[in-house]
Amino acid sequence: MKKGVLVLIVSFLFLFLLTQTSCVSVRNVRYLQDMDHDSRVPLNNKFEALICPYDELTIMVRSNDGDENAVRHFNMGDLQDVARMQGLGYLVDVNGNILFPVLGEIHAAGLTRLQLQDTIKTRLERSKYLDTPLVDVRFKNFKIYFLGGEGGKVINVTNERCTFLEALALSGGMDIYTKRSKIGVMREVNGSMVMRYLDPRSSEVFNDPFFLLQQNDIIFTQRSKGVYHRENWNTVLTTITSVTSLFTTYLLLDNYFGWSRKNGANTGAN
Repeated sequence: MKKGVLVLIVSFLFLFLLTQTSCVSVRNVRYLQDMDHDSRVPLNNKFEALICPYDELTIMVRSNDGDENAVRHFNMGDLQDVARMQGLGYLVDVNGNILFPVLGEIHAAGLTRLQLQDTIKTRLERSKYLDTPLVDVRFKNFKIYFLGGEGGKVINVTNERCTFLEALALSGGMDIYTKRSKIGVMREVNGSMVMRYLDPRSSEVFNDPFFLLQQNDIIFTQRSKGVYHRENWNTVLTTITSVTSLFTTYLLLDNYFGWSRKNGANTGAN
């Protein structure tokens, strides 16, 4: 009987030790560990997205004096129907150009939306079509793709600007078993897919050239090796727990019936 109790105690201690192996160090999961209160990190680049081939743009031209007839030929629809105009877009071709009404072909790839606004405005003024045009350029299809251990997600960016950290937040975050030291960002650059690995635990991430995300970037995460060991241990723990429960039940029943037999024997002797 004492041997059975000893085995039970050893089993519970073994289970406790196994559960402790699943703990994760704070150093592996905390963001921006080298930044303290009031820390400052110089930024080498402004966070402005660039126009790329296959982007869709919404472009609206208005006249500063409110003359809608003067700008009618430069828009895809009626300025009064803004929702419909936003549904229409200019596709940037493989060479980085858009075909704009009246002005013809305009190179857009590599420019920010503000730079493209200035380019169109300047060409309208130089061509003397409009004196003081108001040009508004917006991204129509700014999407980021996130692939994690639990599946994928499409992130629709509404403010036309998204950083690496913002995308992680919009994706719903990462569990403690995600390998933060090696989060991949994949991007098409000049006809090739380029991969960079970013580490959000360090402030150096701010000056990585891929910190500012571009349209159609793909972010993917990896789970640490420990999580696979933990899942295997969970299977072992489940088995051990079941065996321990059966063994405990056996000990209780054996103790009960042993006590009953002993009590019955004593009663018969009396």
